[in-house]
Amino acid sequence: MLATYPYHGRTYSFDPSAPLDISLPLAPGLEQVNCFWAEPVEVETIRVGDFVGSVAEGGSTNYKRVHLTPHGNGTHTECYGHISAEPDALLSNCLRRFLFVARLVSVQLRPLPNGDQVVLLADVQRELEKGPDAAIMPEALVLRTLPNHRAKRTRHYSGTNPTYLEPALAHYLAKRHIEHLLVDLPSVDREEDGGQLMAHHAFWQYPHATRHTATITELIFVPDAVEDGLHLLNLQITSLVLDASPSKPILYALLK
Repeated sequence: MLATYPYHGRTYSFDPSAPLDISLPLAPGLEQVNCFWAEPVEVETIRVGDFVGSVAEGGSTNYKRVHLTPHGNGTHTECYGHISAEPDALLSNCLRRFLFVARLVSVQLRPLPNGDQVVLLADVQRELEKGPDAAIMPEALVLRTLPNHRAKRTRHYSGTNPTYLEPALAHYLAKRHIEHLLVDLPSVDREEDGGQLMAHHAFWQYPHATRHTATITELIFVPDAVEDGLHLLNLQITSLVLDASPSKPILYALLK
């Protein structure tokens, strides 16, 4: 059964039973995606006196402690608090809605003279401005970089100078009122940039015209079978009181 979603005077339909999960798992061990020298996820069994939090070890329940770094382990969503000292710059204060009309576009990586690989404004702008969806102003943009190797699911990015966004692209998206940006990269900025974080600043327009409700989600993975175009995005987060949270973005293809 199809459900409907109204947006800017149009009504779209989608299949609630056909979610497209574009998050990466948070699991212990070295076979998980990792960046910025974060320690791998650890899951520890709680032991108190005679109690052991493992049914496999004879306990009555499973009871675990999890050690993780949101910005370095798996898919995560962040707000402007990532680059701000403001005490209220928390993701829970910034993200109050969780359903958005999103546009998925696929773009080729481009080499710079210094050997860096980047996502260019010109390529994304061309994709957004072509096809039947060009007249629809989405609230969210999901970027799939090409080639779309499955190694993105387990890659260790630290010290590899991974792909990042041209800062002009982040500025363009802010001016187009894209509130939520989702990328299959460890960061929208260069791994080592002297602390400038130019794309982060440009997207959030921080600090002079801060877009408080805008978010960036990094380390997603969009399978090849998911088609470019309009989707309904369900951006799920935890209730951690931080600038960032592990997240689970789900797409539903929108039908006209």
